Amino acid sequence: MSTVSVRIDEGLVSAARTAAKAEFRTVQGQLEFWAKVGRAALDNPDLPASFIAESLMSMAEPRDDSTVFVPRSTTRA
Repeated sequence: MSTVSVRIDEGLVSAARTAAKAEFRTVQGQLEFWAKVGRAALDNPDLPASFIAESLMSMAEPRDDSTVFVPRSTTRA
């Protein structure tokens, strides 16, 4: 993947640095994640941003770590 230098407000970088530590990402990774969430939110205005963020995070998880969804039965005998 190629990279490009971009000027970003220091306040945004500082916020990304704080969030990156909490999310175990690099500052660059945090800014990229925020950009992806923002783009998806603009493309899907009816979805909550938290749902979009969680969906993007789950899509990035390795498939080996996933488990099959088994719904609970709604009827009781």
